[in-house]
Amino acid sequence: MQRRSFLKLSALTFTSLLGHAGCKGGGGSDEGSEREVVDAPERFPQSVASGDPKPSGVIVWARVDDPELPDDDYEVELEIWPLVAEGDPQPGEEGDTDTDGDEGPMLVSVIAEARFDHCVKLRVEGLQPATVYAYRFLYIKGSTAYASRTAQTKTAPALDADVPVRFAFVSCQDYGGRWYNAYAFLAQQELDFFVHLGDYIYETAGDSSFQAGTEERSVVFDDEAGALPLTAGDGTTFYAARSLDNYRQLYRTFRGDAALQAVHERLAMIAIWDDHEFSDDCHGSTATYSDGRQNEEDLARRAAANQAWFEYMPVDYPDPTFTYDPAVSPPLDIRIYRDIEYGRHVHLVMTDLRSYRPDHLVPEDAYPGAMALDEAQFLTVLTTTDAGVPYVDIDAYAGGSYAELLRSVASDAGYDAGRVTGNVSATYINDTIASSGSNLAPIEQAELDTLPRGIAFHQLFKRSFFGQLGSRYLVVRDPYLWYATFLQGQSSGAAQRIMGQAQQDWFLDTMRRSTHTWKVWGNEFCLTSLNIDLRAIALPPPFNQAFVMSAEDWNGVPHNRAELVDGLAGVDNVVAITGDIHAFFAGTPFNWGGAAEGNRVVEFVTGSISSATYRSLLVGQVQADPSLSAVPGIEAFAQGIRDLLQGGPNPCMAYADPGMHGFGIVTARADELLVDFHMHPEELVTTSRYDDTALAGEFAIQSFRVVAGSRDLHRSIDGAWMRWDPTTQRWV
Repeated sequence: MQRRSFLKLSALTFTSLLGHAGCKGGGGSDEGSEREVVDAPERFPQSVASGDPKPSGVIVWARVDDPELPDDDYEVELEIWPLVAEGDPQPGEEGDTDTDGDEGPMLVSVIAEARFDHCVKLRVEGLQPATVYAYRFLYIKGSTAYASRTAQTKTAPALDADVPVRFAFVSCQDYGGRWYNAYAFLAQQELDFFVHLGDYIYETAGDSSFQAGTEERSVVFDDEAGALPLTAGDGTTFYAARSLDNYRQLYRTFRGDAALQAVHERLAMIAIWDDHEFSDDCHGSTATYSDGRQNEEDLARRAAANQAWFEYMPVDYPDPTFTYDPAVSPPLDIRIYRDIEYGRHVHLVMTDLRSYRPDHLVPEDAYPGAMALDEAQFLTVLTTTDAGVPYVDIDAYAGGSYAELLRSVASDAGYDAGRVTGNVSATYINDTIASSGSNLAPIEQAELDTLPRGIAFHQLFKRSFFGQLGSRYLVVRDPYLWYATFLQGQSSGAAQRIMGQAQQDWFLDTMRRSTHTWKVWGNEFCLTSLNIDLRAIALPPPFNQAFVMSAEDWNGVPHNRAELVDGLAGVDNVVAITGDIHAFFAGTPFNWGGAAEGNRVVEFVTGSISSATYRSLLVGQVQADPSLSAVPGIEAFAQGIRDLLQGGPNPCMAYADPGMHGFGIVTARADELLVDFHMHPEELVTTSRYDDTALAGEFAIQSFRVVAGSRDLHRSIDGAWMRWDPTTQRWV
């Protein structure tokens, strides 16, 4: 590719998306011609990036660093010009149809303000569709122009263009002790753009439960006083970002990686966030580190995270005049859900599944013995209470003697004894008597048989006063579904509405109105069911049950998932691309018991770029929890999670590999959509292979296909396309 004449400024429009400094025309002046231009990538330590391509425009981004003037605003200029292939007519040659001529460098000037961490972000409009443009930024200091690296970006084709579209989708790129070899390989691919599905940064630094650290790959917050101190399971202290400076430092650090920069310098990005851009397993502005020990809602922290994301990510917004205002409280401060049309065949609909969602259905601090459903409530879900447990009102029963014991045990564990009241499982009472060594007599079986029955939280696997098991992860399947069904009716669906009502209405309307061949849902977390059945496994009670592995994603809101899938029943060619879970899955998520059972979409879930794989995280959690590691056979269960997921409990899951890193590539045409998973082994993330010419040999590829007009999934096996049959759970 060769450099072409600079675009005439009069043909383009530029809008600054950071602050109100605005842009002013320049170029061709005597002052500009006298400047010395110096290649100075060190002045742009995060290099440059582009995003949200449209047929006539794109967002371009850079950040300037000048240690000599850290608090000043900087003058920055953008150069942008089209690229032409070798052999095509060059400017001024016979056959050149560029009527603009060779006017010399036409520049646009903008201010990199200190209040936005010296980031600049411009919307460039007036470009040609389906055209590759080169661009670079110049930091103007006196008579010297310090130049960034030259990068390229590509505009979207015209909306009616019948052209194939090829793009990658990625997620989850933890930094500490980990290298982005997947990005180094992705940068070698011929693509139109790439989609980032969230966890671009990780808000914690040095959490020993899942993060490593090396001299080359670690984060130590400069503003440690503004960070949030936390304690890992092994007792060590680590920090999570809380201040604006903390979050900015994470973006500066992660974006400093050479492989990530190479991808940004070649491809425009279309991005949404997941949880780690703010806080792990968050809902709205609330974190979940303490598992319910304290109220972790923090609007100032959420606003800091949102502002840093706005500053550093090359994202356009539905309101073209939008700029971030820290005075507006989340979630009204920023709206990131949006859609992007790319030619005739691809319509990307990007959702935000963190800002508007309610809390998890089972609170992390739910009292294990409390009744989630009493008998009357249980009978609104089922016609019998046989599956429930007997319960008593501990304040009135046996003169309150059992209440005194339960409150004492709870208080000793740091739990608010005042919350131990009302209806409590009699089974839990007897278990507490036995485990505490109390002299109280257990409730006799003859008495148990006369008591009302309902669903207790311990039946959902909520076994501790504060904890994720039985709440966010590993919930017993059937009691959880009954409880979710009751809450669905009680809240008119609001308890499960992950998108919030306004976004859900927008999402379904956008998908239904789309005239593009493929409606691609940029979806943060897993739609495909993640059930496991341990009843046939040699595990002791209470582990020998059927579980839902995660209640933190769409699996935790089964009725809302059914509502959306049913809502898409009349929309052809819906494909969800998904991140978050650090595993590769492919399947056809469908409803069990929905309004129109059998409705389905196709989903492709990519593994992580570098974050610990799903299998490794599961094994690590088992090993780190003494109450789990002591259970015979439990580590083998964690190691064998792939085979447990692929089988009877999940007929919609056609393919699973929870132990690899990598990315997916989509090729969308009028008649088919192809997806290739590019996967490399876990150990590859521990060393840099960025310049290794043999890197491609580390990747395995699995290929899938969806035919336009069909909701079936095909996989390439031994050179033939085989269809997944959920009924027989085989490729046929």
